[in-house]
Amino acid sequence: MKAFVVDKYRKKGALRLANVPEPEVRDNDVLVRVRATGVNLLDSKIRDGEFKLILPYGPPFILGHDVAGSVVRVGSKVRRFKTGDEVYARPRDHRVGTFAEFIAMDEADVALKPENLNMEEAASIPLVGLTAWQALVEMGKVKPGQKIFIQAGSGGVGTFAIQLAKHLGAEVATTTSAKNAELVKGLGADLIIDYNTQDFEKVLSGYDLVLNSQDPETLKKSLRVLKPGGQLISISGPPDPEFAKELKLNLFLNLVMRLLSRRVRKEAKSHGVRYSFLFMRAQGQHLSEITSLIESGAIRPVVDKIFPFEKTEDALAYVETGRAKGKVVITVGE
Repeated sequence: MKAFVVDKYRKKGALRLANVPEPEVRDNDVLVRVRATGVNLLDSKIRDGEFKLILPYGPPFILGHDVAGSVVRVGSKVRRFKTGDEVYARPRDHRVGTFAEFIAMDEADVALKPENLNMEEAASIPLVGLTAWQALVEMGKVKPGQKIFIQAGSGGVGTFAIQLAKHLGAEVATTTSAKNAELVKGLGADLIIDYNTQDFEKVLSGYDLVLNSQDPETLKKSLRVLKPGGQLISISGPPDPEFAKELKLNLFLNLVMRLLSRRVRKEAKSHGVRYSFLFMRAQGQHLSEITSLIESGAIRPVVDKIFPFEKTEDALAYVETGRAKGKVVITVGE
């Protein structure tokens, strides 16, 4: 099969289009013919080697964390899916590789594709949808009437998280540029802050939860807009001791995570708020819940651009500009 391969960790390194063997199908696996795949900054960070200490891949390896496609084969123990099913997924860590014609995934990571989405729209959902779900539903336990601040509202996670927070009954504030204000307003944002002309710290106060996706300075300011007892959930770091425990990292890496997050945890404590780091995980059951919301019309995908498979490197470069509104998708097959 054809796939885009990373030959070595290197910042902005080239991907190589190669012919590689089809993936092995284990007993609990479904083999999926990839029809479309989403592109994420996580792909760039893994290629650049930013996560190689905690999430090592042995080059050559295939990038890609979102997939929509059709099941072409199932393992001997698979019970939830059959050949011909249209599915979507975020493959689990160490088994990613959706920039390819086929991928094998554990059935626990997979869900049936929403019937009202095409393949490209479906491929835009898994990583950002699961990130928002695990932040707002699982960790944040968002309740009706709470005030939620979602940074970068026009980005991939932001466009999904705004809609999910509104579905949960929250009042939502977000940051974006003036040109994207109508987009985030249409998704349900109640308060829109133009980051070019406004300082969100001077506008917001008394918030229950912040979903942080930006730099360390933005994170520090975000702690100050929370009310006592509020929670900041960061998807951009720094990783905390709970994350190290979850990944069962060794003592050295455990210490590294503790040191990396020491300052922000201390500052959060001084404000009487909580800090948590989220590194989204694959979860087919959560995706099934998301499917129901999409089919009911509560959430819709936001797709900026669609690239053909041979332009995968261009798609990744476009995502790296930070200008994408919603998600960037690659069409892999007919």
